[in-house]
Amino acid sequence: MAPASKADKKAALDAAAWMFNVVTSVGIILVNKALMATYGFSFATTLTGLHFVTTTLMTAILRWLGYIQPSHLPLPELLKFVLFANFSIVGMNVSLMWNSVGFYQIAKLSMIPVSCLLEVVLDKIRYSRDTKLSISVVLLGVAVCTVTDVSVNTRGFIAAFIAVWSTSLQQYYVHFLQRKYSLSSFNLLGHTAPAQAGSLLLLGPFLDYWLTNKELTCTNITQHPWVMYSIPENLPLRPDLSGKGMGRVCGRFQIFIILSCTIAVGTNLSQFICIGRFTAVSFQVLGHMKTILVLIMGFFFFGKEGLNLQVVLGMIIAVVGMMWYGNASSKPGGKERWSHSLPTSKQQKHGGLSESSEHDGKI
Repeated sequence: MAPASKADKKAALDAAAWMFNVVTSVGIILVNKALMATYGFSFATTLTGLHFVTTTLMTAILRWLGYIQPSHLPLPELLKFVLFANFSIVGMNVSLMWNSVGFYQIAKLSMIPVSCLLEVVLDKIRYSRDTKLSISVVLLGVAVCTVTDVSVNTRGFIAAFIAVWSTSLQQYYVHFLQRKYSLSSFNLLGHTAPAQAGSLLLLGPFLDYWLTNKELTCTNITQHPWVMYSIPENLPLRPDLSGKGMGRVCGRFQIFIILSCTIAVGTNLSQFICIGRFTAVSFQVLGHMKTILVLIMGFFFFGKEGLNLQVVLGMIIAVVGMMWYGNASSKPGGKERWSHSLPTSKQQKHGGLSESSEHDGKI
């Protein structure tokens, strides 16, 4: 195949991977927002455990059908990954509870410089001046969009610090494990999803009770009787919450739970695909397009509050920064690896995961 054709194919696959991640990520945010805002389901950690149960079932079926080949991931590596990933999930939930929305958003934005630091220290990556400036523009734009009130307290700062570092390490580790052990996204997900499902389902109910002061029981999930307290008064369904009316509410609630778990399979898989094809930094920078889309979709589906001139200006700045980053980081020297720091357990066969090149071609 001609070099131009290979480049075109790679560009098409890259675009498809990003689109897959954006669609599933925005979709699950909107579905989960409906679950929590409309139906009052606030057990976020347990819901994430159910997401990984569904993902585990998907990978098991694909392995049984022969679409996922046997692979090996050492137990210590698996345990480290699960530790980072679970601390990320728990840390984000606790940070949101203990911090103002403004400081929570600042903490999320700080994942980009932390991910850059990890790549510089661990992968010996050097960034060009344009790449650094473009990242700064993205951070500025998203900050203008999302950061409002900013108040800091000690325990909130500690929770945010743990959340930022554990999330950055988890995303870096996705890229690291795929390269080191020649794992595809499906392989890595097949190793990690069962461990995350089990640990989050054990931890989730206790953590959610601590965060929300609500006890999770089987009745909550199967019948969800307290849903009547969170249904707006103006809904046609509201006057009749017994018999068929209550059954319709519960049925819709369970449909949203199933929908959330189904979309989560795509979200988990697409995250591994994108980080594997690119890097954690690129995933964070270009991933803020999801933040912008969530703001826009929230405007259309959940009301007009929050979308004002400041938010629109921030969106424009962020999009310009993302375009600049994509262009700057893809140029020679935009992201340059100046040392071969990562040994691989097998010779890489896929050109997109090769470490033999002096320049990092992922954006």
